[in-house]
Amino acid sequence: MPEAQRTATHSQTYVVEADTFSFETIEQENGQATVIRFPLDDARYYAGDVLLVLSGTDIHFHGMIGKTDGGFGIASDHRGSLLPATVQ
Repeated sequence: MPEAQRTATHSQTYVVEADTFSFETIEQENGQATVIRFPLDDARYYAGDVLLVLSGTDIHFHGMIGKTDGGFGIASDHRGSLLPATVQ
C-alpha cells in the first residue's frame, strides 16, 4: 500500500507510561528530547497519530508521529517535552 494511503485520516493517540517508555533522542533542546525514535510495533498507529508519554497525570511528551518504519516511530514535541535527552 502506498505510504500516502497508510497515513491516518483520523488521528489516534498512542499513550505510554514514561517509566517504561524507551526511546532514542534525535534532536534536543536545553537537555530535553524534542524529536525521538521509539519502538512502535502496533500496526494501528501511523504517521499523523499522536504520541502521549505520561507519568501519572503529568504529560512528559505530546507530539505528532511524523514517520513509522521498520517497527519504529519518530515523533516531535518542540514545545513542552520533559523527556531527558538521553538514550534509554
